[in-house]
Amino acid sequence: MDALQAIFTRRSIRHYTSEMVPPAMVETLLRAAMFAPSAGNEQPWHFVLITDRAALDEIADFHPFAAMMREATLAIVVCGDDRLQKFPNRWPQDCAAATQNILLAAHAQGLGAVWLGVYPDADRDSRLGSLVDLPVGTHPFSIVAVGYPAEERRQPERYKPDRVHHGRW
Repeated sequence: MDALQAIFTRRSIRHYTSEMVPPAMVETLLRAAMFAPSAGNEQPWHFVLITDRAALDEIADFHPFAAMMREATLAIVVCGDDRLQKFPNRWPQDCAAATQNILLAAHAQGLGAVWLGVYPDADRDSRLGSLVDLPVGTHPFSIVAVGYPAEERRQPERYKPDRVHHGRW
């Protein structure tokens, strides 16, 4: 699958089979994440992999939009580390780019995935940080639920020419 095809056909997948994602595919997801651009190339991220069923279910208990975690076989928590950033307050942008790369790499490998926002919600930050034992100065940015898709989503038309402005608004 080429890059444009991956971008245009990727959909948020919220239903998964029970099949586990193989370690080699997980490594590819993480490699893709770590190839994301970052401010000053500091790469201020860490990734926590969750496969434990009880932990995945707990995320669904406290995150209001995470019901799909009860079906996912993998969650990747994308975290920003204050100690690794050269330019203050850029880690959310860096982690967003890493999250998008995970979504595209999942789709390119035939997996389904969906982005669940954590940052800047203080309650989600606290609950998830406790669940995965994050050290001080490390912030959970997003959770990516991953698995083999048990649903197909159609590709809508999203291009809106009226949202494009040339030179000025």
